[in-house]
Amino acid sequence: MTPPITIIILNWNNAPDTIACVQSLKQSSDLAPSLLVVDNGSTDDSVEAIQNYDPSITILRTGANLGYAGGNNAGIRQALSEGAELICILNNDITVEPGFLLPLMEAICKNPDVGLATPLVVEDVENGQVWALGSIISRRTGVVKRQHVGEPIDIWRNQEPIDVDIASGAAMLARREVFDRVGALDESFFLYYEEVDWCLKLRHAGFRILGVPSSIVWHKVSASLGSSSPFIDYYMLRNHLRLILRHWGRALRIIVFTRTMVRNLATIIAYTIKSHQGARVRNRNARLLALRDVLLRRWGKMGSDVERACQAKP
Repeated sequence: MTPPITIIILNWNNAPDTIACVQSLKQSSDLAPSLLVVDNGSTDDSVEAIQNYDPSITILRTGANLGYAGGNNAGIRQALSEGAELICILNNDITVEPGFLLPLMEAICKNPDVGLATPLVVEDVENGQVWALGSIISRRTGVVKRQHVGEPIDIWRNQEPIDVDIASGAAMLARREVFDRVGALDESFFLYYEEVDWCLKLRHAGFRILGVPSSIVWHKVSASLGSSSPFIDYYMLRNHLRLILRHWGRALRIIVFTRTMVRNLATIIAYTIKSHQGARVRNRNARLLALRDVLLRRWGKMGSDVERACQAKP
């Protein structure tokens, strides 16, 4: 008997991608999961557009932008309260191949020590190429590296699941027991590295994480913020350093934290010397403010001063 499954899709000011994700799920008829769209405080007509597309879709409105962790946690709480035994988190810029869910479910249900399964995530470019089959994390450097990037997808389609350090936050399936024992995503990260933090907690609690190549989803990379956004620079740097402070032992923590600080200070200097007619000034300022907030232990959503610096014209 198939356990109750809920798929959570987080929407923020991007109904077209959310609708495309839902359309692909409707074409993937395996297992008949429940679908929950969480609208994360959109300021456009997202909710109306999604309802017009399909009035039967359940939409949970958070009323404010709670970030990746906060928005998904709202959906997770509702799904658990309604009896879900498996919860699938999908970015709204994901589209799925038919039958993607069954291999993920089997990977978890056949292995009691597996808490989380992540599919083969394919970059949505011509002919497709691997964007990630899970990630590994270096204890020596703190760097999280997506696995098998750029490889042809066809060499992976029929491979068996493999153990990975980190699941892709863009697409992952978790068993209920994970939330009971480890809890949900840490909302103080707000954006980026929250799934890395969560996966490290899972593994510390004794759960395995599997990458499942026979489950395939397609990912529009950086659809929300853009690949060179200063907002990304801020959250990526601040939260990476926070991750190191939380999960590394004392001696190694000092080494890895210091190396990361020095590397980013060098980038800040480079952005100052070669600003490309001011184009890099916002990115430089975002990194400086990220370092400040790490030292001051300021987490959660960025402050208004950081937001202004990220939005300032070059």
